[in-house]
Amino acid sequence: MSIIIKPIITEKMTAQVENQRYGFIVDKKADKLQIRKEVEELYGVKVDAVNTIRYAGKRKSRYTKAGFVEGRTNAYKKAIVTLKDGQSIDFYSNI
Repeated sequence: MSIIIKPIITEKMTAQVENQRYGFIVDKKADKLQIRKEVEELYGVKVDAVNTIRYAGKRKSRYTKAGFVEGRTNAYKKAIVTLKDGQSIDFYSNI
């Protein structure tokens, strides 16, 4: 099972590319060492640092034609990976 679920490609994270920082949605049970190893194997780069953030699921509600709808967003873990100088990852090469 892969630890990295998907890369984060948002305007805010794209601005961090100039600082060699990349974001990934990762498995909730993964630790920093596992994330570092997975990124180095997948992309062939050297990782300098890994920062992780855990997001809890939030309750959402809205009113529709069918009535009042309640739900919950998923909980997830985000990893911000800083690469060593001169390294980069190209997410758009496979598109």
